[in-house]
Amino acid sequence: MNKKIKNIIIGIIILIVVLVVFIPKIISTGEDNISSQNPGMMKREIPVTAHIAAYESLSNKVYTTGTILANEEVELRSEISGKITDILFKEGAYVKKGDLLIKINDADLQAQLRKAESKVRLVEDREARQRQLVQNQMISQEDYESTLNDLQSAKAEYDLIKAEIDKTEIRAPFNGVVGLRGVSEGSFVTTSTVIARLQNLSNLKVDFAIPQKYAALVKIGDEIVFKLSSSDFGYKARVYAIEPKIDPSTRTLKLRAICEADYKGLFPGAFVNVEVKLKETENAILIPTIAIVPELKGQSVYLFKTGIVSPQSVEIGLREEKRVQVVSGLEEGDTVITSGILQIRPGSNVNITEFN
Repeated sequence: MNKKIKNIIIGIIILIVVLVVFIPKIISTGEDNISSQNPGMMKREIPVTAHIAAYESLSNKVYTTGTILANEEVELRSEISGKITDILFKEGAYVKKGDLLIKINDADLQAQLRKAESKVRLVEDREARQRQLVQNQMISQEDYESTLNDLQSAKAEYDLIKAEIDKTEIRAPFNGVVGLRGVSEGSFVTTSTVIARLQNLSNLKVDFAIPQKYAALVKIGDEIVFKLSSSDFGYKARVYAIEPKIDPSTRTLKLRAICEADYKGLFPGAFVNVEVKLKETENAILIPTIAIVPELKGQSVYLFKTGIVSPQSVEIGLREEKRVQVVSGLEEGDTVITSGILQIRPGSNVNITEFN
């Protein structure tokens, strides 16, 4: 029984050897016959589209978001606590610098001011008399200097009360439009109470930020275009101030532009989409983004050369919405394959059906 099983195993091994040696030859011979009868089947051309590389101008643009600001803006607050006796402005009205807007009760301070004023007059009269006496050497110089010191103290006290009274008057710090008020006459306000907001709308500003890699490309005077999210109309502005430090939390550089034209429909606080125009590059090669093939060590493209596919490593630069700049690896006139990337391989036969 064991001998029979051994013979079977030996037979199976011989059969396997025969199959391994002769079947590939048979298959190869068959393929050669098929190839000789139908040469077009082994050289099937893959239809693709292509793009011819050419030099063109590349406008370097950065897209970001920003916020519209007033030229000047301030929250009107009182420096002291007290009851409002008069509101001297209309909501939404234009006011001039120095106009009195709010008056806070100062009856106690006015009484103190009159007392201090009376004291100043009394000490002034005494100082005048003693000045004559000291000149005639009828009193000592020390007595006169004591009276002179009393006069200076009385005037300082008067000035202090006057300054406290000035704090009861809230005046416009600049020309502008007063917003909605949050108080009424008779309201008791503190230093934290926001009475209203005053905004100067002679010019509007736009605050925005760009990634740090563009920090060296932006400068004072660069033009930006911004749009409201609800409109396609582009408003122009120019960069006039740049933050001297990169924000470490976002790795962005903050900029501020001014919009000097009188555009209607723009309000401080509005969200806008910003387009920053940076340096323009001449003689740039741009190809469709879909032509780029990612690799472990970079990127490459497939070129069409004499009817077959040839891979080419490239270095890319700036990106647009549908195109990318090729910094190195391509020359003007190269034919870059832009479709069928997954089907083709180096050496594949292709047929260009369309140029884009």
